[in-house]
Amino acid sequence: MKIHVQSKSLFGIFDILLVFVSLQISMFLLRTDKALGYFEFFGSAAVESLEFLGVSLFFLLIFHYNGLYRVNILTTRAAHLSNFLKSLYYGSLNIVLVSLLIGSTGVMDSRYIIFLFLLIVLPSFYLFRVELIRSLFIRLSMTSFRRNVLILGDGKTGKMLASKLMYENPFGLNIVGFIDDSKEIGEEIVSAKKVIGHFNHIKEIIEQSNINELIIAEDKRTNEELLDLIDNCKKFNVTLKVISELFDVVGKKIATEKYVNIPVVDISPNYNNKLTYAAKRVMDIIISVIALLLFSPLFLLIAALVKFTSSGPIFFKQKRVGYFGKEFEIFKFRSMKVLNGEDEERRKQMLKFLNDKTGEIKTKVVNDIRITWIGKIIRKLSLDELPQLLNVIKGDMSLVGPRPCLPYEFEEYPDWQKRRVSVLPGCTGVWQVWGRSSVSYKDSVVLDLYYINNMSPWFDLQLLFQTIPVMLTARGAK
Repeated sequence: MKIHVQSKSLFGIFDILLVFVSLQISMFLLRTDKALGYFEFFGSAAVESLEFLGVSLFFLLIFHYNGLYRVNILTTRAAHLSNFLKSLYYGSLNIVLVSLLIGSTGVMDSRYIIFLFLLIVLPSFYLFRVELIRSLFIRLSMTSFRRNVLILGDGKTGKMLASKLMYENPFGLNIVGFIDDSKEIGEEIVSAKKVIGHFNHIKEIIEQSNINELIIAEDKRTNEELLDLIDNCKKFNVTLKVISELFDVVGKKIATEKYVNIPVVDISPNYNNKLTYAAKRVMDIIISVIALLLFSPLFLLIAALVKFTSSGPIFFKQKRVGYFGKEFEIFKFRSMKVLNGEDEERRKQMLKFLNDKTGEIKTKVVNDIRITWIGKIIRKLSLDELPQLLNVIKGDMSLVGPRPCLPYEFEEYPDWQKRRVSVLPGCTGVWQVWGRSSVSYKDSVVLDLYYINNMSPWFDLQLLFQTIPVMLTARGAK
């Protein structure tokens, strides 16, 4: 879609090949029949080659998580090498642990294969990716991959970005000018960069100036106006990034790209297409079915404990707001004693009072005396939410997405927050992994909006992997 996205894809393809070939060479060096040539050996080792391909794709996910495809990492030697070493350490450790658990006869048929792999991949990566390809990427960024950038608004950070890029710019960014409805066309904003049009001219400017990237740097708009502007800019089929106080939490909680040390949040509509939704749905069903089978003993144990430690049903069912405002019934293991109608009404009034006092929507009272002893445990570990796998299979929810809200909460949402229901709600999501109780309610909504704009199967897998340690350590749980 865009030149720099394609160049990052080439880095990904190179990484898969590098890991795959390094593993193959390691296995070849450890072969028992020294008479076999390279191609003869691997002609008889097709199963191991498939296993190596899976390992290579796993490393691609690790590399992506550690930022090896962010432009500020790609152009910086020290950060490039540091993030690679971190990725290699965690990736190799996970491969060894998984191989031991499943009794692999391919990757772990020799205790020395990972050692040889590291000896081969380390110098190869440094020589080719850190030195050769990185230098080539920087050179091409300044020539063939050079990108024309248009800044929307004259926010303080946008001005600073334009000014810095005039003197320090290894990314190949060419600031064409500013779009600002509050200024006269031709008025200088910073460093001889001027207002070249108003928003109603933007389509013509993108076409005439061959704009590759839009950066929204607005300080004066309300949240609703800013998100409307973002929605309007998505139709222009260019890279879209934002520098705004509203999205500050994204830069704090998620490693984003940086231009001259200024965090920029990518909100390009790269993934929101029918193919992505279809792949996401298939992945949801497969993983949910496997998870139900694997956790069925735990599922039955929790169900028995809930049933026999307090009177009432095993499952707690509640109306929630799902895809595009459609209500559905969410499933959880019951963690509280059952209330009569009068007590439930009193609790709703208490929640309403708390909402009015804090200005933020609350859905539960922490340390509620109604919570059972088993309820405290399963809530702390988020095991009470295991039955939501059934919601995923039914199609009411996805494994990853914004958490579904209650109907009365949805009615109180300002319009900009209602964008959360533009995708299926999820069992886990960005704020559960990187925020949870450490972020405000508004910031949790912003993190959900960031996910919606960057949704992809890769991102879902990353969040699912990170959900496991969050659950085990009960980080941020209440």
